[in-house]
Amino acid sequence: MMENPMDVRNTVSGVLVVDKPVGMTSHDVVQIIRKGTNIRRAGHTGTLDPRASGVLVVLIGPAVRLSEYVSASDKRYQAIIRLGTSTDTYDADGRVTSSGSVPVESITEEQFEQALQQFVGEIEQVPPPYSAIKVQGRKAYEMAREGEEVDLAPRKIKVYSLELLEWAPPEAVVDIYCSSGTYVRSLAHDLGQVLGCGAHLVGLRRTKSGRFTLRDAVPLRKLREAFQDGTWYQYLIPAAEALADWPALELTDKQVEEVRHGHRIPAEEPVPGNMVRGVSVLGELVALLEYLPEEHLWQPRKVFFQS
Repeated sequence: MMENPMDVRNTVSGVLVVDKPVGMTSHDVVQIIRKGTNIRRAGHTGTLDPRASGVLVVLIGPAVRLSEYVSASDKRYQAIIRLGTSTDTYDADGRVTSSGSVPVESITEEQFEQALQQFVGEIEQVPPPYSAIKVQGRKAYEMAREGEEVDLAPRKIKVYSLELLEWAPPEAVVDIYCSSGTYVRSLAHDLGQVLGCGAHLVGLRRTKSGRFTLRDAVPLRKLREAFQDGTWYQYLIPAAEALADWPALELTDKQVEEVRHGHRIPAEEPVPGNMVRGVSVLGELVALLEYLPEEHLWQPRKVFFQS
């Protein structure tokens, strides 16, 4: 017998990993999920541009409190970069600003690979002028649209690897594994500057966000059908899985009660990490705990399921 959706709605907490289609904002997807689940508390863990497709992680119910931790996760993309022209938006939506001084035909695959490697490691990256970053309280893209000069400060990001998957000039397909906060559009633009021919992003698919990959993702069309027939719970991933790469500390029933009331608990040897997931014997996420070395105690930082 299926549980009453009204009963489940009050207790449900977890993750829906969506394969976002091109042409839709991340906010649009969250709205569809709010309506389909009838749960108001929902939010994504990292914007995916309307032109991009792929993994969008949406937290629902009490799991939204994990957002700051899940949002900081590394990302992986497949990007299609077109050489030959730069645009003001760094993608195909913008107007062409330059054609570069080096003809695309003269650039070899080896040169492209060498240029790519210059962007691997900890680098400083200037975000695109057409981005949602705020400058003195105003979004950069609003200023750019009005013709104002947008001067954004460079940010430190990490690019773990860049791999050329396909070389078909004037286009190249690149696998990008990077830290949260990396703008692939800026990467494409900067690559064009290094090569001297100009470049912009024409396609983007996020293949991984944190521990979630396209294998975990459900196409939005399929999820909408599941909302209609009430079977969407099959796609709900437990909240504890969102931080599956964190060490887990299994708590006894007594410790669960202590932690739920915000009390510290003794740390046993060895300490699995500075921050851990406190989970019950059933595997449900009870709290995020921080290790206090001087007291040799675990301090609850975020507690879930107070009931």
